[in-house]
Amino acid sequence: MSTARPKIVLVGTGSMGSLHARVLFQSERCDLVRIVELDEAVGTDIAERYGARWTPEVGDLTDADAVVLAAPTECHHRIAHDVLAADKPLLIEKPVCGSLDESEEIVELADRRDLPLVCGLLERFNPAVLTAMALVDRPVHVTATRHSPYAPRIRTGVAWDLLVHDVDLAIQVFGGAEPSRIRGLLGHFHPQSRSAAEDVAEAVMYFDGGGMATVSASRISQRKMRCLTIAEIDRLIEVDLLRRDVTIYRHVSHDAATPDGRGYRQQSLIEIPELTTVREPLAAQLDHFLDIVEGRTDAKAERARILPSHRVVGHVIGDHYEQVAA
Repeated sequence: MSTARPKIVLVGTGSMGSLHARVLFQSERCDLVRIVELDEAVGTDIAERYGARWTPEVGDLTDADAVVLAAPTECHHRIAHDVLAADKPLLIEKPVCGSLDESEEIVELADRRDLPLVCGLLERFNPAVLTAMALVDRPVHVTATRHSPYAPRIRTGVAWDLLVHDVDLAIQVFGGAEPSRIRGLLGHFHPQSRSAAEDVAEAVMYFDGGGMATVSASRISQRKMRCLTIAEIDRLIEVDLLRRDVTIYRHVSHDAATPDGRGYRQQSLIEIPELTTVREPLAAQLDHFLDIVEGRTDAKAERARILPSHRVVGHVIGDHYEQVAA
């Protein structure tokens, strides 16, 4: 294994790409050598800020040991194909592509060439999620809500943009197994959304062994919400992904009436565990990617964790449009 710091090319400097640029620059494990951005003014500004070179196109990648792809989703398939064809490890923002077929093609190409491929399912690295996952024992029901105000810059629907995060978390809670049954609904409401870009997406997933998950994503909320609850028979683990905190509830008694006979008395114990890490998720995700690039973590196992959530989202979208067509 080489001791040289991997040289990274970043493609895209939008809202996520600019964050990747900062994290790459701050990392002591790699060097950000080039920024790829069609908009010269934006690209050169970011490149100068972080001591990198700017180019408008990806090119031949002879200067790169690995690539971070944060361009718009509609560009992912073409760029990811070219990066993997050049035998370069790839960290790609979620979703892998804007359709299940294209996503499967990219993962299959990485498999065939045995290349590191990481999808930016960033909530996996949220400190509150990591803490909760370490506490989970026998989950039976997961609920997740990811609601946001409208953002015109997002051209894809919320199923690929938002729902995929929490579908992935639910799958991880149940040990990484794909659900055995899926039910989904999509809603189109906002006048500025494209006809094929849904504003609300809901999924119900059933897992072998009896577990189930209910996931909701919306971009017509007036309040940003990121909540995950994991129910077990004897406790509830509640995660606020925005505040990054975890609360555990245990119901311990239920008396028929209070001493004065006026009503019921219930009692619960509440625990607030200390987070297992406070690391910035994007920096933790980059370290995970670099561990795979350097051979410290299994690249094949990581590739296998990408498609389950994409298949669920593909199923939800496919079911909806099949019903509409019928």
